[in-house]
Amino acid sequence: MGKIAKLTLKITGIIFLIAILVGLGGWWFLRSTFLAFESKYNSKIELEQLVEEGYTFLDRNGNGKLDPYEDNRKPIEERVEDLLSQMTVDEKIHILKGSGIGSAIGLGNTAIPGAVGTIVPTPRLGIPTLYLSDGPAGLRIEPNRKGENRTYYCTAFPIGTLLSATWNTDLVEAVGVAMGTEASAYGIDVILGPGANIHRHPLCGRNFEYYSEDPVLTGFIGAAMINGIESKGVGACVKHFVANNQETDRNINDVIVSERAMREIYLKGFQFIVEKSQPWAIMSSYNKVNGTYVPERKDLLTDVLRGDWNYQGLVMTDWFGGSNAPNMIAAGNDLLEPGTNIQWKALKKAAKAGTLTEAEIDIAARRILTLVFRSLKMENYTYNNNPDLEAHAKVTRQSATEGMVLLKNEQTLPINNTQTLALLGVTSYDFIAGGTGSGDVNEAYTVSLEEGLTKAGFTINEKAKQLFEIHKDNHKKEFVKPEGLSAMANPYFPPRMTYTQAELDEIVATSDVGIITIGRNSGEGGDRIEKDDFLLSEKEQSMMRSVCEAFHHAGKKVVVVMNIGGVIETASWKSRPDAILLAWQGGQEGGNSVVDILSGQTNPSGKLPMTFPVLLEDHASHANFPTEGGTMDFTKMLLASRKEKADNEKIINKDYTLYEEGIYVGYRHFDLQTSEVSFPFGYGLSYTTFSYSNLTVTQQNDTIKATVSITNTGNQSGKEVIQLYTSIPDTQIDRPAKELRTFLKTQSLAPGQQTTVTLQFPISELSYWSEETSAWQLEKGTYQIQIGSSSRDIKLSQPIAIET
Repeated sequence: MGKIAKLTLKITGIIFLIAILVGLGGWWFLRSTFLAFESKYNSKIELEQLVEEGYTFLDRNGNGKLDPYEDNRKPIEERVEDLLSQMTVDEKIHILKGSGIGSAIGLGNTAIPGAVGTIVPTPRLGIPTLYLSDGPAGLRIEPNRKGENRTYYCTAFPIGTLLSATWNTDLVEAVGVAMGTEASAYGIDVILGPGANIHRHPLCGRNFEYYSEDPVLTGFIGAAMINGIESKGVGACVKHFVANNQETDRNINDVIVSERAMREIYLKGFQFIVEKSQPWAIMSSYNKVNGTYVPERKDLLTDVLRGDWNYQGLVMTDWFGGSNAPNMIAAGNDLLEPGTNIQWKALKKAAKAGTLTEAEIDIAARRILTLVFRSLKMENYTYNNNPDLEAHAKVTRQSATEGMVLLKNEQTLPINNTQTLALLGVTSYDFIAGGTGSGDVNEAYTVSLEEGLTKAGFTINEKAKQLFEIHKDNHKKEFVKPEGLSAMANPYFPPRMTYTQAELDEIVATSDVGIITIGRNSGEGGDRIEKDDFLLSEKEQSMMRSVCEAFHHAGKKVVVVMNIGGVIETASWKSRPDAILLAWQGGQEGGNSVVDILSGQTNPSGKLPMTFPVLLEDHASHANFPTEGGTMDFTKMLLASRKEKADNEKIINKDYTLYEEGIYVGYRHFDLQTSEVSFPFGYGLSYTTFSYSNLTVTQQNDTIKATVSITNTGNQSGKEVIQLYTSIPDTQIDRPAKELRTFLKTQSLAPGQQTTVTLQFPISELSYWSEETSAWQLEKGTYQIQIGSSSRDIKLSQPIAIET
C-alpha cells in the first residue's frame, strides 16, 4: 500500500502546482484528490500509519498541516470546537436555518429530489450539505427524476402502530437497520422519524405514525427503531416533542395540561427514548404548551431535555414551527426548518443588538456541527442509489406479520390453501399500505390481499371479484388515489360495496370461506371523525350482517380483516364473524403478511398497543378533542399569517385544548373505572396457548427483578409477550389501578417447551410526579408486581414492600 500512497501523493502535488499556476482554485483540486485517496484508505489505523511513515497531508489552503477539524483521527468534540473557532458570526447564524421553502416542497436545485430539508453547507470551510427526509414508515423522496430512465423507489415499511404491536424491540431495531441502510444508499443523512406522540384519543389523524397510548411501550419501541437507524451512520429525528396529539389547528393549538400529566404521560416516552438511544435529533412540535410555543420553551428544551435527561443531540423545529426565531435559538431549539429569510434577518438583527448572544448562537451551532461530523458525509461516504429493496421487502413482510393481532378465532383460522375464498369489500382488492402525508412512501408496489392469497395457492371466488371490478368501473373517479397535499386533506376512501341476496347466494355456493376487509386511512393535516370512520358505515354494517348470515346459513365461516391505521368501533359487530384479524397497514408487503397469518405459515403474536373502547365517548379525553374533525390550517404555516386571537375569540379544541383527564389516558382510565372495553390494552390471541408459573420477585439494590416461567401448552410453535404491570392497592395518591413497567417477547416456543425469563426495571419508575414539590416522589408501601398477557388478564401477582 505504501507505493500506492506515495504515487497518489506525488500526483496530488503535481495537480496542486498546476492548479496554482492556472488560477483554478487549487485547494479544491487537492481536497478532492485527497478525499478520493482517503476513500480508498479510509481507516484511522491506515491514516496514522501514513503519518508515521512521514507523509504530509495538505489542508484546504495548501499548507502542510491539517486543521484539527479536518483530521478524522481526532475526537468529534475537538474537531467541532476548532471549526467553530474559525467560523464568523454570520456563518454560524447561517447554519441555524435550513435552505428554504424550495427544499421543503422538493423544488429548487437539490441533489436528492423530495428531500424536505437540509442542514446548509459552509463552503469556505468545506462543510457539506446534509439532507433530511420524511421517513416514519420509510423514506419519502421522489421516485422519478427529470432526464433519467430509472426509478428511486423506497421501501414502505409497516406503520408505527403495527410495529409497536409486535412488542419486539429486536425486530423493530432490525427494521431501523433496514431504514438506515436505505437512507445511506440514497444519500439521506437524517430520517425525520420515528413519531413518539401518545394516542390520547382514537381520532387523531396521525395515530398510525405513533406507537401507543402508553409511554413505556412508546419509549422502548421508539428507542429500538432509533438504535437501528443510527447504527448505519444515519441520524434519526424523533418527533413531535411534545403533546402534539391532534392535527386540527396543530400549528396554533394551545395544550393546557398539568405538569404531572406532562411528566408521566407526554414527556415520559421521549425520556425513555433519550435514555435508551440518544437520538441525533429531536423535532419540536408546532403546538403551544400552556401558552407558549414549544420551540420557544426553554424549560422543556433545555431544563428538562438537556438538564434532567442529559440529551446530547440537536433540536429542530417542525416545518415553519414556532414564532420568534431568536427566542427559539435561545430556548434550545437549535435548527430552524425549512428556514426562511425572515428568520435569517431576525437572527442577524438580534445578534447585532445583543438580544441573542454569541454564546447562545455557539451552543446551537455546536450541536448542529456535532451532527454534521457524525454523518457519513464527513467520512467521504459516496452513496450509490442502489439499496437492496428485495432484502428490505423481506424485513417488511416479517415485521408486519409479527405485529398483526388476532382478535377473535372460533375454530376458523388457520385456513388451508385447498379452499376457495370469497373476497368481499373494496379493500380486499385495494389494500392500504400506510397513511398519508409525511408518513407516506413512494413504494414500487403494494401487495393486495387478493395477490397474496393467489401467490399462496388459494383460489379466489370469481363472482365476488367480478362484482368488485364492476363496482370499480362504475366509480372510476373515486378510485383515483389523491397524492401530495390533496391526499393529506382528502384521505383515499372509495365508495363501499353492498351485495344483493342473489349475488351472495351465488358467492356462498362457490366458496368455502368468506373474507371481509374493512379499510380506513388517515394522515397528516387532519383528524378523523366518528361517522363512517370510527364507526362502520351503514353499507359496511349491512354487508357485515348479510355476508355473515349467508355464510353461516350454509355452515361456512367468515373472517374479517381490518386494514386500518387506528382504532375503530368493534363492539357492535364483533359477534358476527368467526374470526377477526387486525392487520393494520403493513407496508408494501401487507397482503403477503396477512396471508402468512391466515394460512398458518406464521402464528400470530401481536398484542394491542392501545385499548379498543366500546364507545368513543368512553375515553376520558373525549370531551376535549375536536370530534367533528378538522384540519391543520396551512394558510397559517407562515409566521406572518399568524395572529394571536383575543381570549374571548378562541375556540375550544381548536385554538386551545384542555387535557382535563390528566394522567388518565387509555387503559389507565379504563382499568381504574373498570369500564367495559371491546378489546383491552395488550390483548392478542395465538394459534397456541401459554401457561405462566413460578413467579419470583426480588429487589436488588435499586432494581426490581421478576422471574417467571412460560410454557407453550398448545400444539403449535408460537411466541408470547409477557407484560409486567405494577399497582399499589393502598395508595394515598391519585394513581392508576396499574401501569406497565416493562415487557418481553419470548423466542418461538415449540409445543410443550418452557422458558424462564427475567424482567426488571428501576425502583425509581414507581415514582409519581408531585406538583407540590415539582419533583418525582417514591411512595412507600406494598406494591403488587403483576405479570399478564394484557392489562385485563393478569396471570400472576406477587407483593413487594418498598420503603423510602
